[in-house]
Amino acid sequence: MEKDDASPIASGVEGLDYVLRGGYAKFRSHLVEGKPGSGKTTLGLQFLIEGARTGEKCLYITLSESKRELLSVASRHGFCLDGIEILELVPPELSLDPSQLQTLVHSSDLELGETVQAALAEIERAKPNRVVFDSLSEIRLLSQGSLRYRRQVLALKSFFLLHNATVLLLDDLTAEHDDLNLHSISHGVIRLEQLSPVYGGERRRLRVIKMRGVQIRGGYHDFVIRPGGVTVFPRLVAAEHNVVEDARPALSNTSIDVLAGGGLQRGTSTLLIGPSGVGKSTIACAYCHAALQRGETALVLLFDETKRIFMARASSLGMSLQKFVEDGALLLEQIDPAELSPGEFSGRIQFAIERLNARMVVIDSLTGYLNAMSEEQHLVLQMHEILTYLNHKGVVTILVLANHGLVGQIEVPVDVTYLCDSVMLLRFFESAGRLRRAISVVKKRVGQHEDTIREFSIRTDGLAVSEPLQDFRGILTGVPFFDGKRGDLLDQGSS
Repeated sequence: MEKDDASPIASGVEGLDYVLRGGYAKFRSHLVEGKPGSGKTTLGLQFLIEGARTGEKCLYITLSESKRELLSVASRHGFCLDGIEILELVPPELSLDPSQLQTLVHSSDLELGETVQAALAEIERAKPNRVVFDSLSEIRLLSQGSLRYRRQVLALKSFFLLHNATVLLLDDLTAEHDDLNLHSISHGVIRLEQLSPVYGGERRRLRVIKMRGVQIRGGYHDFVIRPGGVTVFPRLVAAEHNVVEDARPALSNTSIDVLAGGGLQRGTSTLLIGPSGVGKSTIACAYCHAALQRGETALVLLFDETKRIFMARASSLGMSLQKFVEDGALLLEQIDPAELSPGEFSGRIQFAIERLNARMVVIDSLTGYLNAMSEEQHLVLQMHEILTYLNHKGVVTILVLANHGLVGQIEVPVDVTYLCDSVMLLRFFESAGRLRRAISVVKKRVGQHEDTIREFSIRTDGLAVSEPLQDFRGILTGVPFFDGKRGDLLDQGSS
């Protein structure tokens, strides 16, 4: 037995290799199951392409699709199938050739025997290192019985093992019920699922049901099929990522540093809560602009507004961002929650941190992100992993969350305040017939912060913050108002 027997080999899909802790087991048979359209064929092609790239002999045995159809799929993805042999098997009964038809014996006996024998003969001739068998559903149909079907698949598995081939057996689950017999005889089982929400694009996810001898990364992992093939986004587990110590000073923005105790600490998350239009995104933009001026890279994920509006607003406040976008220092992404899965969302964040060295992440807003998640509990769980991961990496994270309504009782769609290290509360209040804004830091885990409430104003030259509003009361009750002196408020003339 070779010393690398059952050692991991690359699947051709980076994210799947991470889930499998290296890839498929060498010289073993793996079952890839999923309903039609879930991505099995594409996954199989990428497996063979990876093998051909490393000089291995690869064979695709197809009973369900023609060679012409496979080449068409490969062309649309931009795949090159050079070095990959395609064996197209058509059972005699399905060939529509009159000379192949017979009536003296059961047709299923001849069909099954001839089909399997043709596949085995090709394997003995080509001696491939990697094989994709597409699909077992045709073998199940020709077997006409679960016992005979199991024995046939078991024989195929033994034959592949004898010839030292790493195999993917594709199954489209067209039987009336899942045949768990295949699970017991397969070294590994991967299930692909395609979900159709009420609104928006389809969501795809996979789960590794078993992989003998490997502590796989369990649970569901989102994936997409786009031109170029399958991309898997492993579920984020913050504990698996090393902690990065960042010795640089806190990120500051002088206009509101007095409230935050000198600035935002590295490796912490800050939540900005307030009604729509109160200035949450503007404050986040100010911190982002300060980071960019320090030579850092920032990632801004926009759910609620377009890139154009975000850039235009920043410019109107004296914070031009165009140069930073052109230089690649500002990674500005507009997110469509109807088309983006939660796994891909966290994958984009990881890519920006690991590959592009982003030191600040702004999510604007969690309200839009909530729309991408069907269940609130899952939103909180995933956000916990994302924030912990970013904190481990020494990243400054700013989250924006809008409460319902503009004035009155504070009510948010989801409570994530306990996940964040700092919380800034923004509110509207009225004085002398004018609408004004108030800001207060109500929580900060790292370092001291003011417990005062201050007025702030959004001006053409940035943000301005007043002295503490000592006669300002009622903000935490949800019905804030000011009954002090007119002169204690900010001059609105230049706003």
